[in-house]
Amino acid sequence: MKQALDAARDRRWDDIDQSAVQNHVLAGYVEYHRLKSRLPSASAAEVNDFITRYGDSPLADWMRGVAQTTFGRLGRFDDLLAISDGEPSSTIRQCYYYTAMLDRNPAAAAKGGEALWHVGSSQPSECNTLFETLAARGVLTDEDTWERMMLAWENGQSGLVTYLERGLDDSWQRAIDSFDTVRGNYAAVTQVPLDLGPDGAASAALITAAMHGLTRADTEASLEAWRKIGAHVDLDADQRQKVEHDLAFYSMVRDVDNNQGWVDSNLPRLADADLIELRIRHAVTAGNWPNVERWVQALPPDVRAEAHWQYWLGRASEQTGNQTQARQAYQLAAKDRSFFGFAAADRLGQPYQLQMAKTDVTPLQQELTAMLPVVQRTEALMRIGEDGLARSEWYTAAARDTPDQAAALADYAIRQGWYGMAIQTTIAAKQWDALPWRFPPAYRASFLKWGETNQVDPYLLMGIARRESAFNPRAISPVGARGLMQLMPGTADHVASGLGISAPSTAALFEPQVNIRLGSTYIHSMLERYRGNRIAATAAYNAGPQRVDRWLTSAPPEFDRFVESIPFRETRDYVQAVLAYRVIFESLAKQGNTQGVAMLSPSEREGQYDPTLIARN
Repeated sequence: MKQALDAARDRRWDDIDQSAVQNHVLAGYVEYHRLKSRLPSASAAEVNDFITRYGDSPLADWMRGVAQTTFGRLGRFDDLLAISDGEPSSTIRQCYYYTAMLDRNPAAAAKGGEALWHVGSSQPSECNTLFETLAARGVLTDEDTWERMMLAWENGQSGLVTYLERGLDDSWQRAIDSFDTVRGNYAAVTQVPLDLGPDGAASAALITAAMHGLTRADTEASLEAWRKIGAHVDLDADQRQKVEHDLAFYSMVRDVDNNQGWVDSNLPRLADADLIELRIRHAVTAGNWPNVERWVQALPPDVRAEAHWQYWLGRASEQTGNQTQARQAYQLAAKDRSFFGFAAADRLGQPYQLQMAKTDVTPLQQELTAMLPVVQRTEALMRIGEDGLARSEWYTAAARDTPDQAAALADYAIRQGWYGMAIQTTIAAKQWDALPWRFPPAYRASFLKWGETNQVDPYLLMGIARRESAFNPRAISPVGARGLMQLMPGTADHVASGLGISAPSTAALFEPQVNIRLGSTYIHSMLERYRGNRIAATAAYNAGPQRVDRWLTSAPPEFDRFVESIPFRETRDYVQAVLAYRVIFESLAKQGNTQGVAMLSPSEREGQYDPTLIARN
């Protein structure tokens, strides 16, 4: 079967042993490549027949997508629509899809084409026919060209700006002259005429784009400019929201003191939860507890109910003397299985609540699951070394199945030792409380061994690996980190040198034992650097020790305020996730009992977060 699949990929049809393929559970994969090669002449009926027969496999979606591209390229638009089940996912296919609709459903083609046009980057050439036809029909006008030109300018796409500008006739010269003035000097936004283009629409788009640039270049000057022109310019609601959201966001991120009064006055009107959350973080970092309480109460009710913000409402209420409200907020937060939920439980002196669902699957269900086509295909793909295809099969089924069937798949994956696939199954099926499947004892013996060897909490190691790779030993990040604990090759080489062993090969980093040994050694060095403090060490594992050293020079002294003050959202979320995960792993090792489990040590909870945390050599 492996030889047949490789031959099919290379279109070596004569090399395929038909007896090996016929009636094989993976026959569809060979058939996929055969039909794909014949698509220029294949009928829509053949494609739809394949899609129907393999509807429970990712093969169906793959065939639909490649057929849409092929039929679109050949101008077979009736066939393209015949095999489609709504708007495709990729831009090229969308362009073909709406081109196919130009004479069949003009209104839908116009709506889809306008959405594809109004972006600040170049679109593929496959969109040209659609755009040209809509322009000829008057659907895409010069105003649309101008708006896209402004989006391209905001996006730094100077080539696209020049291309679009050439498409405007002489009647737009006054608008272009104003644009040239502002492009060289954002502050000239206050001098933009308000009657550019039809009905002044060109002025609105230009001012919105210019404010975008000025806010990023000089946030304080941008607010001064907005105070001059904001009440007079005719922007639509979305444009005005965009300008003022940017002003509030950058004013807070950059700590522009002179803008703070405007920010606080306008946040309630902007009603943006992300902005209010940022304002809370600033108040927490500054230790301004009345403001923490004020802005938590300003959050939308559904966001305010989250453990994160109830915790800070509790802290603020405690500091302002409202002990009743503090206890109520902590009690609400402590119901949650999260960093701040566990921190709230610590404040109350009560055990953590895991909110764990049962993960029982009957023997009959297990037998039936083993017989499912998706299970048989997955196992067959793994036997021939096609792990990527196997995961695609599995995740497609998990996302489409009923909750009971997805649970059976997660249980099956755990029993097979497919830990990464079990975790992804629970994510696809949204089984958030199925903790034994979401947090399996993957490679537990290795974590215990190297944790003991390197004097590192093994549950911390498991938490790091769970966050880094979801226990996929073959994981590779976009920047090249590898394996369970996502080690960069350079870091691995450095750690290996310190251990007096040979630098590991790239392939070796995918071996769990090697990866865990080196990863545990590295986190041990971070723990030594920060006097055993797991919060600082975990932050350094993610963001690098130099950054953590710098953050500690101006950090709030308490553990919770230090975590909230971390400027990188990725690192803030990472620290919270890893430490919450280690609680879950330790609790699961005790059959779900959280009695005696502590997220933080007394020194981590009560110590000072400042440069004294850094051990000096």
